[in-house]
Amino acid sequence: MAIVIRHVIVTGRVQGVGYRAWTGDQAIMLGLHGWVRNRRDGSVEAVFAGPAELVAELIEACHRGPPPARVDKVVASDASADMLALRDARETFSQLATL
Repeated sequence: MAIVIRHVIVTGRVQGVGYRAWTGDQAIMLGLHGWVRNRRDGSVEAVFAGPAELVAELIEACHRGPPPARVDKVVASDASADMLALRDARETFSQLATL
């Protein structure tokens, strides 16, 4: 099973609607590692690490998000272990402060 690390930016109505918490819950349920945070431009940024199939499943779910969200665009790209290291080392998946 291939392990991947992906960087994701989600735009639309994704702040103030529970999108960040929803993303963290979904990642934890799938057993993924990483982090999520709001960005000052109104988007949400995340890094997901784990089995390729499960990371792809979460990225696909990010196109929908929680019910109050309106997702306009999801851009996913390969990420490095350096990006993953931004999470709190005591946590599997972290919600970081706004960038």
